Amino acid sequence: MRPRVVCAVAAAVALFATACGSSGGGGGGRGAQDVAKAGPAGAFPVKVSDCAGKETTIAKVPGKIVTSNAASLEMLLRLGAGDRLIGTGFPPGKGTLPADLAEQGAKVPVLGDRTIPKEKLLGSGADLYVDTFGAMPMMGGGANGPTEEEFTAAGIQHVFLLSTACAGTPKAAKAPRTDLAQVEDDIRRLGAVTGTAARAEELVTGMERRVGEVRTALAGVPDGQRPSYFVFDFDAGTKQPVSVCGRQVANAVITLAGARNVFADCDADFKPGSWEDVVAKNPDWIQLSVRNRGSEEATRKAFDDAEAFLKSFPATQGLKAVQEGHFVRLGSEVTTIAGVRNADAVRQIAATVHPDLVKSGQ
Repeated sequence: MRPRVVCAVAAAVALFATACGSSGGGGGGRGAQDVAKAGPAGAFPVKVSDCAGKETTIAKVPGKIVTSNAASLEMLLRLGAGDRLIGTGFPPGKGTLPADLAEQGAKVPVLGDRTIPKEKLLGSGADLYVDTFGAMPMMGGGANGPTEEEFTAAGIQHVFLLSTACAGTPKAAKAPRTDLAQVEDDIRRLGAVTGTAARAEELVTGMERRVGEVRTALAGVPDGQRPSYFVFDFDAGTKQPVSVCGRQVANAVITLAGARNVFADCDADFKPGSWEDVVAKNPDWIQLSVRNRGSEEATRKAFDDAEAFLKSFPATQGLKAVQEGHFVRLGSEVTTIAGVRNADAVRQIAATVHPDLVKSGQ
């Protein structure tokens, strides 16, 4: 993978507008059996597994939490654990957190604009580190982080978001991801670990309700009539497109929205591709995927620039989606990053590609 593409993918996964570092990934493939093992809601100890199935026992409610990036940060804020957050890496860019979380999120100390330096993480005083990433040596991430022995010596328990950290491991699911079960499991897992299990169930119930409404509305649409769909990651650069593959959470979002990801068959989360590949697929719809620029005007301009490129670039200007103006303007943060807002992305895509069946904001 070329450095430019690596940087762009890592930045997208990290929800950070300009930095480049360690990348998250697709699904862990372990499923509901890895939801935290505990007694009644709020009971401790709680046992959670990593990507290899190794269990960690959380003996009591953690009081000081550090997160690796804005994805786990947002989940914890939504769970009501924000008052226990003492630091984060890959902080959310301006405008990327929802308005109701932005003020609290801005108060969380930034321990690293990219991956948190090892010494700073170990000396943070945290008793829990929530890691969105798996070990990705080619990106200089997990390979340079603390060992599990060092975490233990510092009194820090290390847990992962399995939906994003496990794509590159032998335990990763080989089949394309088609639902949000792993994301929901992560929310439940963090709820159990932080003593906010009841709130976690509320969040998951809300996601299931929103996705269920879309599923019901699209129940009569045969697979063969579901439009093909390409995610154009404009921030990854225009010389070489990055394919969103079957293991990525975006594949589930697209599938649930009643469309067909044109690169669902590549066995990865992200993969560098070529414009020849995109032309060969000739998608019915193209998502203009950009990161929030911090203001509506700046973000709208980024969408405009992405659309203008596709209309002017010789390789893409003849594509069916471009000719018919079939563009979905949807941020990468809610599409390729695991979180509660994946359910909202399902509705937005469905309302755009199936407007007669699904209404926006329904």
